[in-house]
Amino acid sequence: MRDDRALSMRWPLGPRRLTRGKIWRMGVEINDREGVPTVRSTSITHSIREWLLKETRTERYIDNILVSLCERLRSLGVPVARATLHFQINNPQWLGAGIQWVLGAREAKIDTFEYGTENTQAYLQSPVSEILSGADEVRENLRADHFSRPYSIFEQLRQEGFTDYIAFPLDHTLGKRHVMTLASDAPAGFDSDDIEIFREMVPILSLVSEVRIKNALTRTLMQTYVGPHASEEILAGATTRGRGVTLSAAVLIFDIRDFTSISDISSRDDVIDMLNTYFDAIAEPIERHRGEILKFMGDGLLAVFPLENEHALNDIFTAVTETRQAIDNLNAINHTMGKPLLRYGIGVHVGEVMYGNIGSRRRLDFTAIGPTVNVASRLESLTKTVHHPILFSEAFVKLGKFEDFVDGLGEHVLRGLASPVSVFALKPGQTLATQTA
Repeated sequence: MRDDRALSMRWPLGPRRLTRGKIWRMGVEINDREGVPTVRSTSITHSIREWLLKETRTERYIDNILVSLCERLRSLGVPVARATLHFQINNPQWLGAGIQWVLGAREAKIDTFEYGTENTQAYLQSPVSEILSGADEVRENLRADHFSRPYSIFEQLRQEGFTDYIAFPLDHTLGKRHVMTLASDAPAGFDSDDIEIFREMVPILSLVSEVRIKNALTRTLMQTYVGPHASEEILAGATTRGRGVTLSAAVLIFDIRDFTSISDISSRDDVIDMLNTYFDAIAEPIERHRGEILKFMGDGLLAVFPLENEHALNDIFTAVTETRQAIDNLNAINHTMGKPLLRYGIGVHVGEVMYGNIGSRRRLDFTAIGPTVNVASRLESLTKTVHHPILFSEAFVKLGKFEDFVDGLGEHVLRGLASPVSVFALKPGQTLATQTA
């Protein structure tokens, strides 16, 4: 005699009532003997579990695991023809990602979805939303004349030739929930063995996916807050105070002028929006031209262009000229809207910098320090005195052969330096493109 109590302990949706070979769940009759392991389902479940736990350890990316998993299921006779994974990952630019595999594809397709997607009708009227709202399973017979739920994805999948659909939660630690869906192209859809295999497989996939998602999330957060190069150094183990390297780099210091007085007469939200808009104006050219922003400092930033890139000097010069144009464009727009115009200062120098960890025992900052950074900072401050927003050191101009693009401003004493420094200002309207056209 079957022990219903033991059976209910492994059944995720509560105890089932067995009547004359039929299985009931939550008062609804489901497929005959669904949920009762057979020799076939037990064998396939064991194979998939062993593979997920032992043979995916060296695979870094969850999309590759999804492709291999679906191909393996298919080879074992489970008629999976489409599968998706939906993860919520708090990237600064997008809320999450969807990974989709379809039969015949050698690689999974990855799409990101933006913040605000969770408020759209397309999302709210979807199986993914239902799962993330707490459902333990969503099943739909795509061959039926009428669907049990008004989700447009069901008709779309039917038109594409799919016959059956099921969605499960991927439950991670700390209450994080993600979603897996599977669809069949078999004439009769998934059978009871297939469903049992999925139910046993999904908890293992949850563990496997959590490791990959946590790794991706860690890398994303590190890149967001310290930049791509610094994040790789930290993830590789550069976490000891004082640990670092000396590298040759061009250094850029940027600062917005009069921001304190503007903040005093503007609302908090307006100030944040304005600051972000101007940071975009300089950050996008820096990143586009292979520079790395190490830190934002109030209303300024520090960026480096390592000279291991043979084009670094041209890259930083181009980034500076594009920044000038972008800020001019923003100020023109602000002028038409009656908003205050922002002035700025940029200082650029080149030389050796110490690149690594500084700080207290418990709180570290991965940054660049040294005389090169100091000179760039002093040049940025000097822009207030000489009334030129962009200043370069003689060392930078000579090393990059930018003499035709700048005007000499003579020697200036910079605070903290024993000897005067020859300073150069960017000529109005000058870019590398204007000289090579």
